[in-house]
Amino acid sequence: MTNKAAARLKSDGWSVLETTGFMHLIGPLWEREVDGQYEFALATEDKHHNRRGMVQGGVMMTFADRTCGMTARYVSGKEFMATVQLDTHFVEAGKIGDILISRPRVVRSTRSLIFMSTEVTVDDRCIVMANGVFKILKGPA
Repeated sequence: MTNKAAARLKSDGWSVLETTGFMHLIGPLWEREVDGQYEFALATEDKHHNRRGMVQGGVMMTFADRTCGMTARYVSGKEFMATVQLDTHFVEAGKIGDILISRPRVVRSTRSLIFMSTEVTVDDRCIVMANGVFKILKGPA
């Protein structure tokens, strides 16, 4: 990630999320809370490109999945969840250097499932729409 992108995110109130494993390879991920709503950012860089030089679809799907899952955890107060289903629609290509923003929202919550929705945007353009279902688990395994 460029220093310019990091400086822009920091100046807009974003902070880096601690990540491990696979998410650490994709990130850094950024987070902020605005009017009680969680927002997430990913500054795309060369490591995110596909064969056409655009942002790899799997990166955008992973970003949508992770941000919806994190928001489900925050809102529900439940620590452990698993993605049951994730429907993703690619609306427009993302370009390397774009800052992707996800603003997930809870559609419905039951005792065992949380239904989520998000749009991944670049500036004011929607590039991905995703809907997910997350299962609340009793523990990490």
